[in-house]
Amino acid sequence: MKKFNIRKVLDGLTAVSSSSSTAAQTGACKESDAVLESLQSEHFQLCKTVRHGFPHQPSAMAFDPVQKILAVGTLTGALRLFGRAGVECYCQHESGAAVIQLQFLINEGALVSVLADDSIHLWNLRQKIPAILHSLKFNRERVTYCHLPFQSKWLYIGTERGNIHIVNVECFTLSGYVIMWNKAIELSTKTHPGPVVHISDNPMDEGKLLIGFECGVVVLWDLKSKKADYRYNYDEAIHSVAWHHEGKQFVCSHSDGTLTTWNVRAPAKPAQIITPHGKQPKDGKKPEPCKPILKVEYKTTRAGDPFMVLSGGLSYDTVGRRACLTVMHGKSTAVLEMDFPIVDFLTLCETPYPNDFQEPYAVVVLLERDLVVIDLGQIGYPIFENPYPLTIHESPVTCCEYFADCPDELIPALYSVGSRQKRQGYSKKEWPISGGTWGQGTQSYPEIIITGHADGSIKFWDASALMLQVLYKLKSAKVFERARCKEEKANTEMMEEDPFAIQTLCWCPESRMLCVAGVSAHVIVYRFSKQEVTSAEVQLLEVRLRCELNDADSPDPAGEQTPTASPPSPQETEPTTQPSTGSNSSEAARDNMPGLQVRSSALKQSPGYQVELVIQLLWVSGEPPQQITSLAMNSSYGLVVFGNSSGLAVVDYLQKTLLLNMGTSELYSPSEPYQRQPHSPRKTRQPSGALCDPTDGSNAPEERCKSPTSGSPSPCNSEDERKPKFLDKVKYNSRRFSKTVANDFARMSRKISSSNEQKPNTAMGHVESASVSNLRAKCHSLPCRNRVNHSDDGMKMSRKSVKLVFPRTSSDTDFNSKDNCFIRSRSSSVSSIDRESRDAVSSFCFCETFPRKSDSPLSPCVLVGTTQGTVMMVALSLPPGGEDQRLLQPVGVSPCGTVAKLKGAVLTMALLDATGALLPTPYESWYDPNASDEEKEKSKRRRPASPPSSQEGQDCQFAVLCSEKQAKVVAMPSQTRVHKHNITESSFVLRADVVQMAGANCIACFCANGHIMTLSLPSLRPLLDVNYLSLTDMRIARTFCFSNLGQALYLTSPTEVQRITYSLDTCDNLQEMLSELFTPVETPEAPNRGFFKGLFGGGAQSLDREDLFGETTAGKASRSLAQHIPGPGGMEGMKGAASGVVGDLARARIALDERGQKLGELEERTAAMMSSADSFSKHAHDMMVKYKDKKWYQL
Repeated sequence: MKKFNIRKVLDGLTAVSSSSSTAAQTGACKESDAVLESLQSEHFQLCKTVRHGFPHQPSAMAFDPVQKILAVGTLTGALRLFGRAGVECYCQHESGAAVIQLQFLINEGALVSVLADDSIHLWNLRQKIPAILHSLKFNRERVTYCHLPFQSKWLYIGTERGNIHIVNVECFTLSGYVIMWNKAIELSTKTHPGPVVHISDNPMDEGKLLIGFECGVVVLWDLKSKKADYRYNYDEAIHSVAWHHEGKQFVCSHSDGTLTTWNVRAPAKPAQIITPHGKQPKDGKKPEPCKPILKVEYKTTRAGDPFMVLSGGLSYDTVGRRACLTVMHGKSTAVLEMDFPIVDFLTLCETPYPNDFQEPYAVVVLLERDLVVIDLGQIGYPIFENPYPLTIHESPVTCCEYFADCPDELIPALYSVGSRQKRQGYSKKEWPISGGTWGQGTQSYPEIIITGHADGSIKFWDASALMLQVLYKLKSAKVFERARCKEEKANTEMMEEDPFAIQTLCWCPESRMLCVAGVSAHVIVYRFSKQEVTSAEVQLLEVRLRCELNDADSPDPAGEQTPTASPPSPQETEPTTQPSTGSNSSEAARDNMPGLQVRSSALKQSPGYQVELVIQLLWVSGEPPQQITSLAMNSSYGLVVFGNSSGLAVVDYLQKTLLLNMGTSELYSPSEPYQRQPHSPRKTRQPSGALCDPTDGSNAPEERCKSPTSGSPSPCNSEDERKPKFLDKVKYNSRRFSKTVANDFARMSRKISSSNEQKPNTAMGHVESASVSNLRAKCHSLPCRNRVNHSDDGMKMSRKSVKLVFPRTSSDTDFNSKDNCFIRSRSSSVSSIDRESRDAVSSFCFCETFPRKSDSPLSPCVLVGTTQGTVMMVALSLPPGGEDQRLLQPVGVSPCGTVAKLKGAVLTMALLDATGALLPTPYESWYDPNASDEEKEKSKRRRPASPPSSQEGQDCQFAVLCSEKQAKVVAMPSQTRVHKHNITESSFVLRADVVQMAGANCIACFCANGHIMTLSLPSLRPLLDVNYLSLTDMRIARTFCFSNLGQALYLTSPTEVQRITYSLDTCDNLQEMLSELFTPVETPEAPNRGFFKGLFGGGAQSLDREDLFGETTAGKASRSLAQHIPGPGGMEGMKGAASGVVGDLARARIALDERGQKLGELEERTAAMMSSADSFSKHAHDMMVKYKDKKWYQL
């Protein structure tokens, strides 16, 4: 019997469905099939490129003084390596355990990392992408400290039990030589000394090992005789130990804030005890205890007093004082305050040899959120200017945009204005961490990253050639007054901690126009100028946003819970801060007030971005305005359009006037099946907040603008609408980051948890709008669907505001259609569940296309996408006659109905021509607004419009539409669907962009399930689908963005930006583009011991560690103690894979040259010593002959 295959049946149904839809659209499909698509799946490959920013949660640090490379480890098992500016590298331990210590094999191109899971790893840094060569996992003991002597291959490992094991770093095998804790301490000691907190060898005698135990005991161990030479006891616990370079003294830091200096041959008591920050009592008693000194370093100089650098040790009475680094030099003590707690610090010295004068020149201080390098060679200890992009997290990043292939002159222009913002007082010396070399990649197009921050700042970054450098910083908070009292702070209730936070931004690289929207429902338009200007007033446009509640928003009198079609907003569980319905005075106090107060004084604006216009939404009847969900700007038309959950507005920023005020439902034409019919408003029981019929002329506009406040929102069925734990986490973090972000992720979490099958729900709405201007005669309220054309006397606005009322509408929605099951809301209000289910504006696109099906000429338009998946068209009528008439005549705006309907919220829209090429948005080339008229005329030139349609009635454009669930291509002007592709069924798209790559166009999508996809255009063929990154953090979804030429990025942690590529060409060239960490450098010459020290002793004593720790002498270690895990391919395999045979031969040649040079130098030194010995012998013989026969009294 033949098997029944359900998959074949489904495939047959799909084929029938697709063929029927194709037959219905034969003309459009024939036209689209004629488009030749060059992009294929072979053009795509996904890989990480580089990570920028400060290492998140740093825990350890190391420095190679010869290669001049800095390594930083984190609590998440990450490694970041830094060299000169632009030389950065990121790698990750698979276990994710915290890095507790790092040790460089100095000038060997290798690094040892010690993790909290008791594993030790050897990293090969001689390749562009470091890899682990060997790993060693301890099974029975916890690793607490490690030490690798300079030019030694034997690594000392201290454990929690107090034992010390020795590892050969070449093959990562344990030696049989073990120092047991009970042999190291005195036999009479009855208590365990605690874990090993320090290991170091005597600078002048490699056979003497100094071991520090936590309890305060220090032991000088003789490696050859295998016994303790001296034991030093102190009452307080030890945190660190530092040697004097002569090996005769060492310093210990203790938990009571004291420093003890010990003479090696005098273990009875310390030679000196000091408390750097302790108050010295007059009666000679012991100083009061201070906080622990966590680390101390003792560095000597040839021509002066030694340096002693320490962290911690402050007095306990310094409550609230920031972390400090103390530098003691001679009799002077400098206390340097840090902005964040100190994780670790290192003193950079001229020589890597511990037995020579150290000559310190800088201190690298690793803080929890910053990296500081202090210059020890200048008075006042200034800091070096940091060349790394470590200030991304200076304020939390709230939004991010990525622009590739920008105009060439843009980066120099931003750098020129940004260079004036640099701080003064830095050290004049060069940055001391200067190792590595830059990559030699062919990728040379300009790239710019823009980040918006919680403090209202916007940063421009040069991201070209896999580097990152800050270009310019703009502070939007300067436009507003600072809240000085509680009453003023109450107005910023939407975002108490970050009222200036940037929510979204729009930037035109060609015109250099910038538009940003903030969480306090404000929009700022900026122009770029190279000249400083002082504005007497900030141009302000105020918008009154109306929020009305209907019958569906409140529970019925019986208190029964009515199920709704949408889960409640995340804020409904939070206590409401809105005034009660009956409080007239409270409502009146909050009415017509903006979230932020624009400054009234003159504003001095430096060269760079300067304020053109500020648009603010106002409080209405005690309710804050809804946050702006979408924003777009066009420099060619001089328009800004923004929308939220109530509707949209079009603003002419050239004339400073408001052009359009519409609710989302009013954009539908009356004959459209998607139109949401308005209903009568709910009559409130309180007369103070009564709503009147909009046609009743007896009511003043102020009366009609009032909105009743419901006591409680409409509840949902708690059993069916339970949220996952992820939503609770979002709520907890929302106040600290951004309520906008919380709203986005509450929506995402609801989409994941709620069922797609939802019950029908009928919501009531009311449509009304009023436009009131203080600069013209009082006018009547206009219906929202009518076009608003301002007269000449109402065009020029300054601080007098145009007040706009957005309607709230809600009506019956066809929930039988799957397209209506996916909704989005970024509303911040807590008073109505209806705001979760409304049709909010989610995206815009300025274009030149056909407004209606019957239109043949092209005209300026705005495509409007909503959260219910509807794409609508709004036509723009620009005045003819050039620049002069543009500033005098009004711009006409009229809605043209629906273009298409998709599943889920519309994310991005674009237009293609008949050949499939992307039609760029019209723009105006940049000109300096503060330049002379002649210069303006020279630089002003408008981009030519798209060519008109050659044949009337024939489709010559394709509209590309992408939502959270699917993508469609619609032929214009017939508005016939040509192609359709369901992107995902079980998840939803977080970010989608139409991008250019390899000379063609495609749609790039990032889904909530972690998949990154690309679709061809216009056929929507899947080209790439990779499960890259699961959505575990709201930060990723908020900041993920695509760019042209196969680039993308996202914020992988609060302090780091991860850049990725989905282009095969970039992946193939990545090795050339990455920087090189290791460069062949000759090791500095060892210090000269001097002739008499070499003749009579007293110099550094060497130790044959191979003979002492080798298997023949020490035997084998226990196999159960640690497990050896070889790396991929071993040392030779890794080197061969990284650089090939040519690189190995080059390194071998360099090594031979170095060896030959060293042998030559050794031969020269030997000949010089022989000549010196012969000369000494001759002089000694002459002296002996001279005084041989003389008596003692004749001398």
